[in-house]
Amino acid sequence: MSRLTSSSSTPRRMRVLAAAALTALTAMSVAAAPAAATVTRHNPADELQAELDEMRDEVKDAKRNRRNDALQKQLDTLVKKHKFPGALATVQDREGRTRYYTAGVGDLRTKAEVPVDGQVRIASNTKTFTAVTVLQLVGEGKVKLDEPIETYLPKLLRGKSGDGRTITVRQLLQHTSGLPNYTRWMPNILDVRNKYSSPRDLLKTAFAHKASFKPGKKWEYSNTGYIVLGLLIEKIDGKPVGDAITDRVIKRIGLRDTYWPAKRVKTIREPHPKGYASRKPGGKLIDITHLDPSWGGAAGQLIATPSDLNRFWLALMDGKLLRPAQLKAMKKTVKAPGMPAGWEYGLGLMKMPVSCGTAWGHGGDIDGYETRGGVTDKGQAATVAVTTLPATEPAAMSVIKAADTALCAKK
Repeated sequence: MSRLTSSSSTPRRMRVLAAAALTALTAMSVAAAPAAATVTRHNPADELQAELDEMRDEVKDAKRNRRNDALQKQLDTLVKKHKFPGALATVQDREGRTRYYTAGVGDLRTKAEVPVDGQVRIASNTKTFTAVTVLQLVGEGKVKLDEPIETYLPKLLRGKSGDGRTITVRQLLQHTSGLPNYTRWMPNILDVRNKYSSPRDLLKTAFAHKASFKPGKKWEYSNTGYIVLGLLIEKIDGKPVGDAITDRVIKRIGLRDTYWPAKRVKTIREPHPKGYASRKPGGKLIDITHLDPSWGGAAGQLIATPSDLNRFWLALMDGKLLRPAQLKAMKKTVKAPGMPAGWEYGLGLMKMPVSCGTAWGHGGDIDGYETRGGVTDKGQAATVAVTTLPATEPAAMSVIKAADTALCAKK
């Protein structure tokens, strides 16, 4: 069910192979005819089992050899120094080879291992999925980037928080709309973890406050804009935003471990480390794995594995999701004050300086999980996840440093 269902350190594909091997062995034991005593037959089951044993040995060797790996050391530091319960990372290099890392524990109570490539709530990485969906509609001629949102959602935005007649689709995507960020006024997650919030509920919270600035005059991160974009997708595509993202992005590029949680579903489907939160930074950690993610909506509701996020970034940058004109528009960035030094924001996409050049990605923070990573211009993709939000600025920067190492590792 939703609790930690595997403490195995074997990657998902190996667990699948093991299951396939067991099925094959069972089938052969039932269907195989008895052989003559004088004939030696080749048994495919023995060969399959030998291959499985070899793969397991490779995993053990990789663990031993990784003790001095720079990324593994940084994940260990995240746990030992900065007190994250668990950390996990997946790196895919330019040749398509994938490496998996874990540190800490996946469950503070049982001390179960962190599942390799386990599912996590990816929070604001969802914004890039939402932006891709909007930009696909732009490419299809159904939406115009510089058209006021009023054209598509009449009278939705009126009043002191902002006017839809002067806010464009591009400004919503780029956080230059001036819409007040509803998450500023959210209660502590521990008090509302089981509450369902509709997009209109979230907008009602935001619209009780004044606009942060006139549209286009500044940059300020606003989840509110992406809730509006979710409504835009529903209006134009004619289906719930989660279904639109699933059909247009997740299924299109074959992401098997990424999904939009159904309404009022608080659990995580597949093996995952538990996520933790506290009432105040540095306070007692409380299991927050189960929560209603509807308050994130089109701004932050998705669940995925690190390897699936890597596949998403690679597919996006390889032009498999957007036409050239829309990808170019997505990558046109503005300065993003308040973000780490040098980071810039495009249309649902961040441009980040890293030690080996430039990376494109996003990142996400939700009570229980933080993710950092993306893909470099050289084609290496990486995602690092930790299982509680950083309690200090050094802890936050340490996660970013780990992501930099993952993105720029040469081996």
